Amino acid sequence: MSIARVVIADDHPIVLTGLGMLIKADASLDLVGQATSGPDAVDVIRECRPDIAILDLSLPGIDGIQVIRALSAECQATGFIALTQHEDRAHFNQAIDAGARGYVLKRSAAVHLASAIRGVGVGGLYVDPAMAAYLFKPGSKPSCRRPDTSLPSLTDRETEVLKLVATGLTTKQIASRLDISSSSVETYKMRASKKASIGSRADIVRYASAQGWLATI
Repeated sequence: MSIARVVIADDHPIVLTGLGMLIKADASLDLVGQATSGPDAVDVIRECRPDIAILDLSLPGIDGIQVIRALSAECQATGFIALTQHEDRAHFNQAIDAGARGYVLKRSAAVHLASAIRGVGVGGLYVDPAMAAYLFKPGSKPSCRRPDTSLPSLTDRETEVLKLVATGLTTKQIASRLDISSSSVETYKMRASKKASIGSRADIVRYASAQGWLATI
């Protein structure tokens, strides 16, 4: 059985202890580092190079979003999971655009954190089910919307590229996986985004989720 190496960061001792207990109770996980501030989290992640890094978004010194943004390109093998009390689209957008591949609410961490770790660990993306009410609420006006039926449908390659972008892979990683050039990846991404009327990575994630793609990646 493959063991996932995990780092956790939270400035509340009780929360940090609880997270540690959750990790240690799972035989498939190995807690290799802990931090109580943003700067400490950066140092620990750089030193340990974990498979998964679980970060409170409200870390002191440097917040979790800044930590993810600073390390997501440097530590490409690490899957970053945002752990937060913020149940709003703004924080979700910021976390996903920074490079997070998981978004879990603190109030439901005991139930969903293990699923998030497994999903992100295999290259997928995990969004706390409770967030669906905020991201896809009927009558809301999200920046991501379903494709206009008057627009041409996405080609198989455009769909494939958009799915991989939604999981958090970089252009270079997608190019390697599909055996095409990086410029071709950017072209397919641009065409697909234009057809679907979406822009940011957070938009792409919401679009992918709305299409049911994330469950099949």
